[in-house]
Amino acid sequence: MAIPQRIDEEKQMAKLAFLGLGVMGSPMAGHLHKAGHAVTVYNRTHEKALAWVETYGGASATTPREAAQGADIVLACVGNDDDLRSVCLGDTGAFAGMSDGTIFVDHTTVSADVTRALYEAADGNQISFVDAPISGGQAGAENGVLSIMCGGDQGAYDRALPVMEAYSKICRRIGDSGAGQMTKMCNQIAIAGLVQGLSEALHFADKAGLDGRAVVEVISQGAAGSWQMDNRHETMLDDHWEHGFAVDWMRKDLGICLDAANETGASLPVTALVDQFYKDVQKLGGGRWDTSSLFKRLKSLG
Repeated sequence: MAIPQRIDEEKQMAKLAFLGLGVMGSPMAGHLHKAGHAVTVYNRTHEKALAWVETYGGASATTPREAAQGADIVLACVGNDDDLRSVCLGDTGAFAGMSDGTIFVDHTTVSADVTRALYEAADGNQISFVDAPISGGQAGAENGVLSIMCGGDQGAYDRALPVMEAYSKICRRIGDSGAGQMTKMCNQIAIAGLVQGLSEALHFADKAGLDGRAVVEVISQGAAGSWQMDNRHETMLDDHWEHGFAVDWMRKDLGICLDAANETGASLPVTALVDQFYKDVQKLGGGRWDTSSLFKRLKSLG
């Protein structure tokens, strides 16, 4: 594996490219610019890149390859496996514009299989590849307090860590290539069960004639407390779903979880069931609703 190029340690400054300016990528790239790094951004819809530059400064590029040229580290936060392949590979992909010894950091939630394939492709081009999926939602990205779980070579991770700290609360290397993505699957499995449990608790409280907010005030201080309870019970009770992590994206992630479970021999009966509940939410027209809309599904059942 190539040894990453040296970033200016005295100033902790780097020349960076950021690919993908969605609800997560845009504020993350903004934190990098505010930290003093030189950031060039790329987005499939170029108007978003131009708008980002108008807001933050920096520069924009019309292809991933153009954005990556001269960068110490290229970071990406796109939609899925195919989107990641498209920004990495081919004549206009980032790998074609990256120099020997540079680092590609992927914040997209994708399959471990595509991660490992791109790690090998990057290695063949003398590039380091770190899978670094994120958790914390849009609010975490905007406030710079994401949790980042990483896979890849230790040296590449060590070099990329000071950059990722611009928008993270915690960032840890879990293991070799793919370990970050497998850890993100653990995260999504846990969230699916928690949201369903919270939804059922609030649904039960409603049917029992209890004040849901009063119930949460009490039980959140005990063993039932969770991030989901603290941050989502109010919006669930208010029937507000236009925020946070979309159901469509959660189903994409749970599909990856279930595929990986088949490969590893893991048993995920609750995850498989909740995935079907999210399918019901999509049928209600809630593909872009927040994942906490499992509560709305229960309300729709009467």
